[in-house]
Amino acid sequence: MAEREFANVDPATAADARRKGCDPRKLDQAAENVLAYIYATLPSFPVYPGTRLPALAASSDGVDRISRLPDEPLRNIVARLPVKDAARTAVLSSRWRALWPSTPLVLVDSFLLPKGQGFRPTPASSPAVTAAVSDILEAHPGPFRCIHLVCTQSAYRNQNQLARWLQLLAAKAVQDLVLVNRPWPRDVPLPPTIFAITTLTRLYVGLWKLPDTAALRGASFPHLRELGLCCVEMEQGVVDSLVARSPVLEVLNILGCINGLRLRLLSQSLRCLQISCSKMEHIAVVKAPCLERLILFGSGKIDGGLCSRLKIGDVPKLHAFGYLDPGQVLQIRDTIIMPGIASTSTMMRSVKILSLNVRFGVRNEVKMVPNFLRCFPNAERLHILSEKCDKPTGNHLGLKFWEESGPIENVLSRINVTSIREFRGDPGEVGFLEFIFRNALALKTVSVSMANPSFTPFSTEEAYAKVKYCYRNKASKSCQMAVIGSTGPSGGEVWRFKDGADFSFHDPFSQVEVR
Repeated sequence: MAEREFANVDPATAADARRKGCDPRKLDQAAENVLAYIYATLPSFPVYPGTRLPALAASSDGVDRISRLPDEPLRNIVARLPVKDAARTAVLSSRWRALWPSTPLVLVDSFLLPKGQGFRPTPASSPAVTAAVSDILEAHPGPFRCIHLVCTQSAYRNQNQLARWLQLLAAKAVQDLVLVNRPWPRDVPLPPTIFAITTLTRLYVGLWKLPDTAALRGASFPHLRELGLCCVEMEQGVVDSLVARSPVLEVLNILGCINGLRLRLLSQSLRCLQISCSKMEHIAVVKAPCLERLILFGSGKIDGGLCSRLKIGDVPKLHAFGYLDPGQVLQIRDTIIMPGIASTSTMMRSVKILSLNVRFGVRNEVKMVPNFLRCFPNAERLHILSEKCDKPTGNHLGLKFWEESGPIENVLSRINVTSIREFRGDPGEVGFLEFIFRNALALKTVSVSMANPSFTPFSTEEAYAKVKYCYRNKASKSCQMAVIGSTGPSGGEVWRFKDGADFSFHDPFSQVEVR
């Protein structure tokens, strides 16, 4: 395959990979997987790609009744069309001619690609898409309601053109902005103009090098409510500064930070913090009086096998907390949680929904689970993600360990919903599940999601038999159990920011919502 045929790897990177004995095709596919995850986490756009206005404009008797509507509903229609169709409305009649320029612009560049290309432009289609985006941004007078640019990588290699786009976005008051680069070169810098756009209500950037903290001097984001940073390179302190300059920020999402993430967050408005597939070094939520959800997915260890440190300070409204990893160093206020430490000073009574990421084959991590559970005495829902353990450390800790750990208040009297994901039937999983059934007096619902049998030595039938064995001695006579199969990837489906930030969904960790 010639370098020019790679969708995500530039020729210099492909040549360098070959010199190092690597196959650039694998690098290209890995990059495509990263992009697929980023696309899955991006917010939805307010456009209906299946809508075709010309087919709707005339009724069966040939009378154009839609054009008789007032301007406002017509603009509402135009705003929901793909940008090419929205612009074409000008040729329908003189009635429509002024509507597109007077409608806040909604531009999703993937709709400019030839049909069937999805989010992946070819070398032939990319320049045409870039040119079309430039023409639209220049021609439309604004304001810009929603701009999603994820398929225009040829422009991103032209710093002058990229800077011009950001100038237009700032001048024409863009509100919802998504900018995703193709992965290589990975260190394409975003011009500092990105921090001069004061009208933003939502911002997602992916696969860029962010300007340093010096570019934030004097910056302010008075309307920004949602911020997503996906696989970006940035210096320490940039996120803290962005949060400090966003007085109404409610949702902060961070994906794929590979350099050792350090945060020290203080926010009067933040309601949801999500960090996914990142190497966390030190996360300190110092003061966040409105924080309701703290979600950490696949963000446990850092390089060298060291444990990340998570410090939780003043978060009086924290309601949902996960995927807490017993391999992390957890500090609640001024106390580091260790075996044998359990006091009122380490308890977080506001947490009602708790999720733990447990490797049942690692004894030291399993021994920390009872201590973690005691820190959340009012937890009513407990979700376990059973992580595959390639190198078990000693024998599994079974039911005897849990029974000897002493009473755990929330297990005995509070927890009414429990789930285990990626259940393989390992002895450690079975021992924990049996402990829950035997001791949880308030338990109403238990769901067990099997691991894909392609990735486990146990058959689904064997694992199901073990679940039924645990269920036989349940303490709660009203407890119902559901067992769910899986055909997904090893480790289960990756976390999606949309799920965690959807406050209409009471329990973000539940696969089956129980009201």
